[in-house]
Amino acid sequence: MPNPRLLFRRRLALPQFRRPASKPGDPRIFGFNAERDLIISEVVGRVLSEIGGSSQTLMLALNETAHHEIRRLEAQRDEESAVHLPRWHRIMRRVGSMDEGKLKQTLREELDRMSRDVAGNFDARVYDFALKLVRPTVVAAMHPRSIVSRERNRAALDLVMRCEGEVDAVQALAKKGTLVFVPTHSSNLDSLAVGEQLSRRGLPPAVYGAGKNLFSNPIVSFFMHNLGAYRVDRRVKASLYKSVLKAYACVLLERGYHMLFFPGGTRSRSGLVENRLKLGLAGTAAEAYARGLMRGRARRIFFVPITINYEIVLEAETLIEDFLKERGKTRYIIEDDEFSQIDRWFSFFGQLRDHDAGCVLRIGTPIDPFGNLVNGKGESLAPDGRIIDPAEYVRSGGEAMLDSERDAAYTRELGDRIIEAYKKNTVVMATQLVAHVFYRALVIQTAGLDLFARMRCRGEVRLSRVEVLDQLERCRSELLQLESEGSTVLGTSVREAPPEAILQRALDAWRYHARAVIREEADELIVEDPPLLLFYHHRIVTHAERLATSEPERDAAIEMARIWRDA
Repeated sequence: MPNPRLLFRRRLALPQFRRPASKPGDPRIFGFNAERDLIISEVVGRVLSEIGGSSQTLMLALNETAHHEIRRLEAQRDEESAVHLPRWHRIMRRVGSMDEGKLKQTLREELDRMSRDVAGNFDARVYDFALKLVRPTVVAAMHPRSIVSRERNRAALDLVMRCEGEVDAVQALAKKGTLVFVPTHSSNLDSLAVGEQLSRRGLPPAVYGAGKNLFSNPIVSFFMHNLGAYRVDRRVKASLYKSVLKAYACVLLERGYHMLFFPGGTRSRSGLVENRLKLGLAGTAAEAYARGLMRGRARRIFFVPITINYEIVLEAETLIEDFLKERGKTRYIIEDDEFSQIDRWFSFFGQLRDHDAGCVLRIGTPIDPFGNLVNGKGESLAPDGRIIDPAEYVRSGGEAMLDSERDAAYTRELGDRIIEAYKKNTVVMATQLVAHVFYRALVIQTAGLDLFARMRCRGEVRLSRVEVLDQLERCRSELLQLESEGSTVLGTSVREAPPEAILQRALDAWRYHARAVIREEADELIVEDPPLLLFYHHRIVTHAERLATSEPERDAAIEMARIWRDA
């Protein structure tokens, strides 16, 4: 079989790239490369200014950075270490004898190096090529039988992927200000899904942060490098690097670049919808807005919450195993999952050829940087519906001011609104509803066992098909009530299909996974993979108590919800 890496490189040489770098009417990001050096220069200058000009503050900043970088690079022992470790050892030896000028020069050089490593790139020709490539790629993942023609691809994608919610409002806001898309994150296919749907809905492309580890995949790296992705190295612990990331995001927002980032920080390993967010980048929005007002630019910034909802998740097996192994610890980089292994990536497409999966992107009501909902006209709304002026949030004595403590408080409010939006706009799919019914039965039938003992109960829990269908109908009835209250959204199959069809759709979807999730035996259904049931059930665990109709079910719901509250 030909090497996929070589094939990909050859295809890149095809005469696809004849588009000029930018032209009138192009989105803001198309001019990024012309501003790249100016952006980097502004980031470096801003971080240096924040450090201050005294020898002591400069020395502390440089010393702290050298300490963390030496520790990191010595542990890595890779090509990066061989290149950069000697330089940091030299800096550490000499920092105590440097005068103020040399300290500032050395810090400037390191800030420039960090900023250039972070800063993205944008090639309009690659963007055009990517738009042509993304649709068949997503179709290959979700509807392989339809890879025949552009028209068939488009029809197939309409069947298996859709974008719903406040689409019209966001389209209008794109013309009035800067958008910050904040999706949930459960798969590395998320970026493809969001990018394709934003393009199809006439929404502008956005710059976005991506973990540096993802650049090891040659295909993903090529597109990320040329489509505005800025690299985030989560291994770097130095405060200086975090300041660079924050300043870079702030400068981009000030200059009107639409942005996308995953506030969960990394893919949800448990399958839970994010209920705790990393808001460092979100916190730059209030500052960017204040700085704009100080310069006489009143350009608004709007956060757009998006839930990405899959019938099946590419990396589910690895993610849930990692969650179970690392429960109670923090692990940000997963090196060995299905996505990072290119052979597994191609295998994923092959294994799906007999199955149609589904993906729904649900756009919630936009929010301003201070946690207020925003209408389609771009007006911020108080809780009672009054129109309010967001500029008042950053003014003191009638003048816009910078205040990091004030901005942090507003950002916490923003985070709460985003989490609320995620809950309301999570779309319940067949796999999640069926998983909930089976996992709840597992909890009831294994009372007294802890989470980890329960994960070893393969083949021990059985339900009759009649019982499963009855529970599906009861759960669906309660979910319909929750949907009418605005607390969740149901996928089409869950809302309209009979229980038999919902069950069969889930069983068909799970055939993608290497291990059987549920085994059918005559009129009984047997739990074979508790971890995957846990993963898919977690998507609707917040509704577990509402879905319970008996005392054992309510006790199980309380126990299941405990994981979500502690996560």
